[in-house]
Amino acid sequence: MATLHNRRTSHRWRLLALMLTAVFFAFGSFWLLQAMQADDDASAGNAGNEPDYIVENFSFVRMTPTGQPRYVVSGARLAHHPVTDVSEVSKPVVESMAPGRPRMTMHADRAQIHHQENRVELMDNVDIVRPATPGSEGLRARTDALTVLADEEIVKTDRPVDMTLGASTVKSIGLVAENPTQKLHLGRGQIVYPPRQP
Repeated sequence: MATLHNRRTSHRWRLLALMLTAVFFAFGSFWLLQAMQADDDASAGNAGNEPDYIVENFSFVRMTPTGQPRYVVSGARLAHHPVTDVSEVSKPVVESMAPGRPRMTMHADRAQIHHQENRVELMDNVDIVRPATPGSEGLRARTDALTVLADEEIVKTDRPVDMTLGASTVKSIGLVAENPTQKLHLGRGQIVYPPRQP
């Protein structure tokens, strides 16, 4: 009787060990499948964000409806991302060349071009230069971020700006410059005018 009871107990323990092993392998397989699917999803997401083309030392010109240059964007390197239709640019230069307007040139360390909106976001060490003309004073401004609305010929920022306008110096938080109208809107800041000549 005791031997029969021991055999049943031994059989139950073996069956329990076998079931636990099967459960362990089932959960292990499920976890491995989930991990592999997560890796595939991550790879697919990264692949969609990979550049579809890269151009070194590029330059492109946007024309007016009459066939004259409106602005030129150039840089050391451009990488276009197809999912967002945004290009990452290193060492960008944006030149406004609209006919009848003073030429304005903007440099930065890097930029993003949002092609659908014709918008350029200049970032890091942004430098804006507009030479003097018979109708306007020369302008030079420095900031760390600038939005360029190329078709409207408007540049704006909500960051601190150091600027010289003719002989005057300006420090402000925020700036909107409209090239077609030659209007300059400044945020809160300080303007220093030089003393008038006697």
